[in-house]
Amino acid sequence: VGVPLERIQRRDMADNFWSMGVPGPCGPCSEIYYDRGPEHGREGGPVADEDRYLEVWNLVFMQFERGGGPGKEGYDILGELPAKNIDTGMGLERMAALLQGVDNIYEIDTTAVILNRASALSNTKYGKDPKSDVSLRVVADHARTCAFLIGDGVLPGNEGRGYVLRRILRRVVRNMRLLGAHDPSMGELIDAAITSMAAQYPELLTDKGRISSIAIGEEESFLSTLERGTTMFDLAVGQMKTAKTSQLSGDTAFALHDTFGFPIDLTLEMAAEQGLSVDESGFRTLMDQQRKRAKADSAARKSGVVPVTIYREIMGRAGTTDFLGYSQTQAEAKVFGLVVDGQDVTSAGAGQDIEIVLDRTTFYAESGGQLSDHGLITLDDGTTVDIHDVQTPVPGLYVHRGTVKQGTVAVGNSAVAVVDVERRMAISRAHTATHMVHKAFREALGETATQMGSENSPGRFRFDFPSASAVPESVLNEVQARVNELLIQDLLVTAEVMTQDQARATGAMALFGEKYGDQVRVVSVGDWARELCGGTHTTSSGQLGVVTFLSEGSIGAGVRRVEALVGSDAYRFLAREHALVSQLAELTKVRAEELPDRIAKLLDRLKSAEREITKARSAALLDNLEGLLGLPTLNDQTHYYRFTAPAGTDAASLRDLVTAAKGRVTTTNFVLVGAAIESDKVSVVVALDSAAKSSGASANAVLQEILPYLQGRGGGNDDMAQGGGPNLAGLNDGFAAITATER
Repeated sequence: VGVPLERIQRRDMADNFWSMGVPGPCGPCSEIYYDRGPEHGREGGPVADEDRYLEVWNLVFMQFERGGGPGKEGYDILGELPAKNIDTGMGLERMAALLQGVDNIYEIDTTAVILNRASALSNTKYGKDPKSDVSLRVVADHARTCAFLIGDGVLPGNEGRGYVLRRILRRVVRNMRLLGAHDPSMGELIDAAITSMAAQYPELLTDKGRISSIAIGEEESFLSTLERGTTMFDLAVGQMKTAKTSQLSGDTAFALHDTFGFPIDLTLEMAAEQGLSVDESGFRTLMDQQRKRAKADSAARKSGVVPVTIYREIMGRAGTTDFLGYSQTQAEAKVFGLVVDGQDVTSAGAGQDIEIVLDRTTFYAESGGQLSDHGLITLDDGTTVDIHDVQTPVPGLYVHRGTVKQGTVAVGNSAVAVVDVERRMAISRAHTATHMVHKAFREALGETATQMGSENSPGRFRFDFPSASAVPESVLNEVQARVNELLIQDLLVTAEVMTQDQARATGAMALFGEKYGDQVRVVSVGDWARELCGGTHTTSSGQLGVVTFLSEGSIGAGVRRVEALVGSDAYRFLAREHALVSQLAELTKVRAEELPDRIAKLLDRLKSAEREITKARSAALLDNLEGLLGLPTLNDQTHYYRFTAPAGTDAASLRDLVTAAKGRVTTTNFVLVGAAIESDKVSVVVALDSAAKSSGASANAVLQEILPYLQGRGGGNDDMAQGGGPNLAGLNDGFAAITATER
């Protein structure tokens, strides 16, 4: 290709031979470097100085198959591939950095927009301090990643990709704190990220409100614990330095993660900044133990304490269960297996809790958000088993849980399985209603309002969906009205089994995260709503009767939940609401439509009366100020006063009380600490006079010494500061600490 030989450098197998690190395709590789010039380092090519020579392109000649072995060189080449190819790739951002004449990818036109916004928000000049530069680059890179992840539908969570998002977003927040930006900044950073990439990805701009809202919500959630977590970390570091140890314990790392939401990589980063290591092995052990406990608890709730191998053994000898429940509510069956107290048995008697496996069943097993059927299994001799739960601990095997009411049940018995039809219909109404509400929300809010979770129980259902903010009441009313209008139309509800390709062709909705086979069941409500679903449903929309929403609220960052009633449960609820409104109208002597205004006026009068009571209470307190304050504690010429406000004093009233008390203290050079104790927290206000301030005292500094004892948070300025926390027992220790410290 005409490249001079002196510009070609051959390196060893570790650098010029590529594999995936596991047995499979491999081959020699060629890397193309760009010489950035003498100002970036000495001559000699990549072998001499890779800072000057920037890799921009890579070619891997896939021609061999490698065997097992460690590292980049400790394996055998097994032979040549039957089909060879060249795998090539160029670094787009590296090329942009070269073409734009900047030193690295963080300074190219798109990323620099975010970096500069972070610089402005933190009042930190880029290029002045290497440590600050690292934080600015982390923020720029991670903020952009957050925007794209949320834009693609990822939500902050504790598992999988949701946890990846949570970790990098929290790293952004902490690095902004390290740069000196203590105010929330994710909104501004997301704005910069979207602005920089909108030309190439216009969908980010369209979805900007939702993306920003989710990022801001996650930041606010983390900020509420970051300060307390950092305090715990600092205390642990202080104890380590006193003990002259250099490794943070796994217990502490786990507590930071479990209590304050610190990802382990954040703890590792903080420890490294202090020149410390972390007992990662201990942390992983505790995490594994927690996961196993959670898994065991979940399994215990769903499958008792029965090892899954027992179910597999039963299925191995008896086969799978035929489900007849779509078309029947009772059927004849044979008892194929029994489990009692976690043991595979052949018979069970009256009063025993059992798990019974039939060759076929009409009972629906809990799945896809739909609760299981209840009912009765009756043997030929009159023995009855009251069924209260049905699960599928292994695919294809229906396990009926219940209690033998009378007689004895044995493997091989003939039986009749009868479903509680009233419960089945109530659940089916809820499930069909969920499909209709799902479709109506997608019409009202757009295609992003897809189901993220649901539960269908008798006469009641809940529906979870992504939304950046609370759904306006007008939209909720619109969705509710739309569904009820379609109930009146009595649309036909049908179910049809088809291939996935056929289902997609009909426009059927598949739920993210659900697993589907080659053959799928499509449930349709008229021609209006179609979903892949294995649950039970009504035969027409009119059978639902009425649907009414109970509530709409947040269950996590960017996720909303609607809870609703259907059928007779909805009717009874509406009847009670009507009776309650009528009763309130009678009590207040106004018409029903005038109730909101009347109640608002009554609440205003109540608040006014409460303010007068608080004012009178404060006045009485101030009249007895000398007795309340008592003698001050003297420390380094500063007088420290403290008092506890009467029961019922809230945080706002405490601040007013401290302000008034400050004006009545006759001593000079004093610090005044007021506390108000409520049922589950203690509020503290600190104030001081000008003499104490001139001598170097700060109200905020005093407060910050008290707060760790309260396990709380707060802030202020040199003149006055306010905060609080849940640890009431720490108040006396906090006051003792500030009076024992010379300032």
